[in-house]
Amino acid sequence: MIKVVFDAPQERITSFTLSGHANFAKKGSDIVCAGVSAVSFGAVNAIMSLTDVEPEIEQGREGGYLRCVIPGNLSPESEEKVQLLLNSMLISLQTIERDYGKYMKIILNQ
Repeated sequence: MIKVVFDAPQERITSFTLSGHANFAKKGSDIVCAGVSAVSFGAVNAIMSLTDVEPEIEQGREGGYLRCVIPGNLSPESEEKVQLLLNSMLISLQTIERDYGKYMKIILNQ
């Protein structure tokens, strides 16, 4: 199962961590894994490309792990953009969880 943990004190997403494997299908055919990966990496890439923010990123060598921490000293404009992108990611992942909840779980720490 893929576990996605969002840390969002005071309604500001400060970090997220993905861990585990969906095991929906064999490697290379797992649509749950592919969807979660595409949404997550797309959000991180969008943050880096569309804002002046350089998040702290940690990845597992064998896959199955991604951690992204957002710096705390952002300008109001950058903060707004980053939060929009991260909330879009959360909504997309919630859509996947709704249909494939047996293979992934989202935890929102507020």
